[in-house]
Amino acid sequence: MNIRKGLYIQFNKEIYKIIDFLHVKPGKGYAFIRTKLKNMVTGSIIENNFSSRSKLQEVRIEYNFYQYLYKKKNCIYFMDEINCNQIQIKEKLIKNVDLLKEGMRVSIFFHIKNEKEKIFLFLKMPSTVILKVKHTEIVKKGDTINNTNKIAVLETGTKLLVPSFIKIGEFVKINTEHRSYIERITK
Repeated sequence: MNIRKGLYIQFNKEIYKIIDFLHVKPGKGYAFIRTKLKNMVTGSIIENNFSSRSKLQEVRIEYNFYQYLYKKKNCIYFMDEINCNQIQIKEKLIKNVDLLKEGMRVSIFFHIKNEKEKIFLFLKMPSTVILKVKHTEIVKKGDTINNTNKIAVLETGTKLLVPSFIKIGEFVKINTEHRSYIERITK
């Protein structure tokens, strides 16, 4: 197999993307390939050496842009932006599902086993989202001197720590990966 950056492989029953590799030819012994692999579901990065004679199983990965429509029971519904087909994904399979806002554009990755079988791998959210503050404690004048944080309930129902100067009805930018406040947005 021709190893290259960006190749998706199945290794230890999981799907990885090769993000870096190096052919090594030691003075003694067989040549091997040192690789850095990114787990496509967890995002963790591992290093592994493959014998130059080992057979790697290449897998086909496909992704499309989808629009978040709504949640019903334990399923989240999305619409494919190209052909308007709807799909549903179990809520427990999606990381940071509580940051999804109706109409939000996301990338959904699938493992293509054959022409008829697509298996959901993961959903990639935008790196930041802007959400409206629905409820938060009211801070008295002078309490903001210590630059403390308080809990805010956002429009999606998510609870998050925000600076004490944030008021109900304001919009905040959130880092979806770290689930943290970035800045206040004026619209």
